Amino acid sequence: MNWTLEVVIVPVSDIDRAKDFYSRQLGFAVDHDTVIGDEIRIVQLTPPGSGCSIVIGKGAVPKMEPGSQQGLQLVVADLRKAHAELVSRGVEVGEIQVLGANPRPVPDPLDNVGFFFFTDPDGNGWGVQQISSRA
Repeated sequence: MNWTLEVVIVPVSDIDRAKDFYSRQLGFAVDHDTVIGDEIRIVQLTPPGSGCSIVIGKGAVPKMEPGSQQGLQLVVADLRKAHAELVSRGVEVGEIQVLGANPRPVPDPLDNVGFFFFTDPDGNGWGVQQISSRA
């Protein structure tokens, strides 16, 4: 039996600002933006190529403090390209860094151990890791 992670809640203080950041600056697809009355709004966004989406909103999502979600991680095949793309879209990202030693020989020294980090406008923390091939 497969168990797939499909949705992660990301707590935000301003839904429209967060939707703009994730869709325009990060390039996530807006799967839906559902409004049910004045108290419920659910926006689901999915990173390109991902099987897991994020949900931002109010009313029907668990109450969490904006900015309290830390350690979210995206994986890309080319860390340098991803870094340059986010910088060109105005995202404040940290420098590319190598964390640890590579567990196996790889053609690119950033594979598995290359990362950069950024936060969304509320302070939710994201990492981006390079994995161009899996063992």
